[in-house]
Amino acid sequence: MLLTPLVVLSPLVCVAGTEPADEQTAAEETEDKLKQCIDNLMDKSVKSRLAGLESLKLAFSSKTLCDFLVERRLTLTDCLERCLRKGGVEEQAAAAQVTTLLCIQLGGVSEGEEIFKALRPILSTILSDPGASPTARQSCASALGMCCYVAAADDVERDGTLPTHKPGIQALHCTALQSWSLLITICPASRVDKLLEEHLPRLQACLSSNDVHFRIAVGETIALLFELARESDREFVYEDTDDLCEQLKGLATDGNKHRAKTDRRKQRSVFRESDDFTEERIRFSVESIYIDCWIRRRIYDAFKEVLGSGVLHHLQLNQLLRDIFELGPPLMLDRASIRASKISRFEKVSLPCLGSQGLGGEGTLMSEPGTLFETSAVLS
Repeated sequence: MLLTPLVVLSPLVCVAGTEPADEQTAAEETEDKLKQCIDNLMDKSVKSRLAGLESLKLAFSSKTLCDFLVERRLTLTDCLERCLRKGGVEEQAAAAQVTTLLCIQLGGVSEGEEIFKALRPILSTILSDPGASPTARQSCASALGMCCYVAAADDVERDGTLPTHKPGIQALHCTALQSWSLLITICPASRVDKLLEEHLPRLQACLSSNDVHFRIAVGETIALLFELARESDREFVYEDTDDLCEQLKGLATDGNKHRAKTDRRKQRSVFRESDDFTEERIRFSVESIYIDCWIRRRIYDAFKEVLGSGVLHHLQLNQLLRDIFELGPPLMLDRASIRASKISRFEKVSLPCLGSQGLGGEGTLMSEPGTLFETSAVLS
């Protein structure tokens, strides 16, 4: 049976005793739809399998479903492996994306590691197969990077090897490089020098690529490597700094009319930030985090690329993301508290500190025009 994409209800966190009776009914209906989607993955019809995968992608990105998925992890793992091994290009790409989302859902528990251990070989096989579709390989590259980050065992070897592929498949190049840069954010400090020695010259050469998206990915990776180097050695100096700075300066002021205007604007913005990072505030519910360095930018962007707009919901409720950004346990809010926190955009009232939320130990509640009272998790 062909299903239409699943409509997922908006999440709401309530204190005990305040959950309406109809929310339980809605939750049961959602679970029934999810069960049907999983059943569709075993259907002989390609359209049914694709519909099931698309619905699961939507549900996994917009809701937290850990308990439900733990109970059905074996069935899901078998279905996804079958889609990856026997499916067409579109089915393989969708299955890799669902695998990524599944590991994010279960990354905080041992079951997430089990799923990745089972699916890692086939993901690696597709990525390494030059005869496979670039689209499928790109999805597998993204899946391997994120799943290694959230669900790989501590003893899994992350060798830090820069991914290389034949010319002509730049989207795959970008995804592979971004996955690699995500993993080096958790690289031991003792290995940073080796990464710099081996890969900075190669990355510098890649700045001459004729693909703007690849140049941007390379520039962000170089900035990330320099940030890691200076965390371990404040006196770090790259021997080819002058030439690199000239290249970055040229890209930051690039006015080549042959490039699209939006591409030039994005490139200039990124390469200016490589020297002077622009802090970004991410707001969700009554909380917010600050993205104040390249390491946190890469981590946040990686989750946003996978979860889309659902990243805000997962920051609010997914314990894995809350642990990564050191937000603590999810806040339990009732509707009255949320309504009470909504103030006029013309009111500015300073409130006393009510304890810490997030890294840095400074949790400050404040009001700003047009926002809720926000607990700032300062990632410093």
